[in-house]
Amino acid sequence: MSGGGPASPGRSGAAPLPGDRKREALAAGSPIQPIIKDVGEIYSRLLDHRPVIQGEIRYFVKEFEEKRGLRELRVLENLKNTIFETNEHILPKCEQAMHDNLNEAFNRLQAANDMIHRLQEREHEEMKLQADKLMAREEECVAHWEELMKEQRNKQAEMDEEHRKAMERLKEQYSEMEKELAKYVSF
Repeated sequence: MSGGGPASPGRSGAAPLPGDRKREALAAGSPIQPIIKDVGEIYSRLLDHRPVIQGEIRYFVKEFEEKRGLRELRVLENLKNTIFETNEHILPKCEQAMHDNLNEAFNRLQAANDMIHRLQEREHEEMKLQADKLMAREEECVAHWEELMKEQRNKQAEMDEEHRKAMERLKEQYSEMEKELAKYVSF
């Protein structure tokens, strides 16, 4: 069947070879011509599946594109509806809720900021009062220390004076005792 004759499907469009011309000349007027034609038709129907496969492929592609087109159209329609619903209903609700919540949060933050500011002022005033009290107490302690030191110097001066007087008295007493003792020793 694949003999390469003039009726073979693989060579139907090719230029005939010099040996093939003799066969064509013999077959052209012979009764074998209808047999060769029938064999070519049988071959193309039984063994050449290209036309059938191409038809099936065209049918499958057509069905696939139609179904895909309808599916994509449904997806696009759903997306359009979702976007419309979002823009018309959900987005305004979200904006309103966000606006309300942000205003409330801003007011709370402002109140918290004011409270913190007042607390800082109170703390600053308390620290200033404590610093003033500390300075007053320190000045009082310094004054008390100076007074105590002055008193101690005065007491020390008095003690030194008493000690000096006691020493003089003792010197006088000892000198008198020596004089009296000297009176007795001379005997």
